[in-house]
Amino acid sequence: MKKISILTLLGAMLLAGCVITITLSIVQVNAPAVNCIFDVDCTITVSDKTDALLLNGMGGSGFLQSRTWPVGEAGTPAEGLYGYEYRIDLREQIGYTQIACVTSMTIDFGPVSKLDYDEDGSTEDVYVITSGGLGNVAPSSAKKAGNSITFNFAPGVCAGGSPGNGDSSYFFGLASQYPPAPATATVKDNNGNSYTLDITAPAFGP
Repeated sequence: MKKISILTLLGAMLLAGCVITITLSIVQVNAPAVNCIFDVDCTITVSDKTDALLLNGMGGSGFLQSRTWPVGEAGTPAEGLYGYEYRIDLREQIGYTQIACVTSMTIDFGPVSKLDYDEDGSTEDVYVITSGGLGNVAPSSAKKAGNSITFNFAPGVCAGGSPGNGDSSYFFGLASQYPPAPATATVKDNNGNSYTLDITAPAFGP
């Protein structure tokens, strides 16, 4: 039996129009320590953008937050790179008879620049701020297919039974060589509904 090399197989898949899905690495970090990856004095002036997110059948309010900051300073690990963070906030969203939850968020991000976010000597794709910031739910996985990245949540980011008792995801972030531009994200819930929301993402081009 002839052996087919991995490169040959990958080439055949590309010619056939197949998109290869890869699992991105995720690491937990602290804020403001993670700022030092991008800024010499570890102090960053951020730019925030939010878009309202109200899951079907729920009351109250919620939003998807995008956060960006200036390009990484000279002398830092992220020199010349742009940082992007996202957070889903359903703390004020209410479920009266059934609780809905966000189970995934998909964005067209383009190439991801890996960095050693937790300074353990190896690089990662995605970081999650699990201490020193808001939130109580982390992405359970991140899958990249082509330029598209899907962040999965299990358990989901859920509405609450009363105001102030819903979930917020932690801030989760990535780096890119490309500057920010307006984009959209597709958010899905546990009832099969999809929502298109405005975000900021890398302008990675065609």
